[in-house]
Amino acid sequence: MKQTIKLSLLISQLIFIILLPIWLELTLYLHPIVIGVVWFLITILILFSFCYIKREKLQLSKHILQMMTFLYTGGLIVLLFFRPGGQSYGGINLIPFDTIRFYLTGHVHFLIAFYNLGANIALFIPFGLYYRYAAKTPHLKHLLILAFCAVGMIECLQFLTKRGSLDIDDLMLNILGVCLGYLIHPFLHKVLVIK
Repeated sequence: MKQTIKLSLLISQLIFIILLPIWLELTLYLHPIVIGVVWFLITILILFSFCYIKREKLQLSKHILQMMTFLYTGGLIVLLFFRPGGQSYGGINLIPFDTIRFYLTGHVHFLIAFYNLGANIALFIPFGLYYRYAAKTPHLKHLLILAFCAVGMIECLQFLTKRGSLDIDDLMLNILGVCLGYLIHPFLHKVLVIK
């Protein structure tokens, strides 16, 4: 197991360093904490992948899982609400798929389009996973209601504070990410055991 952890950490750090110019470019548009959030996601993804392939299990206490989720949530809040250079937003889009279509038709730099679409999904996957571990009786319907309320509140707060726009597409993509986390739990459960 120690060998798997060492190897996965080595490979994840190499991937992170090789792609560092991309992460640094993201800091032009987002808070520098994006580097920490991306580092965390890459490290965890590679570690879980290695453990899954080698059929090895990671054990975490519920306290550690809660602490990691708390820190991740804090990083995500900074990423969502504290933009560099005093950027101010405040637009509203209530037309489904309008923003997604805008990004997919090449109106912005590829990196920005990829980040905005991919991150709106990927950054919320951990919450669906956490729900499966934390809830006594996890139900997708209950999760959908929680995700809709939480993400809806984030969207409204971003709009009110002019730190983002109120966008139905962001809401849909974020909820999709939460649901993906919920759905991939059976694969993760083969690797992660919560004590």
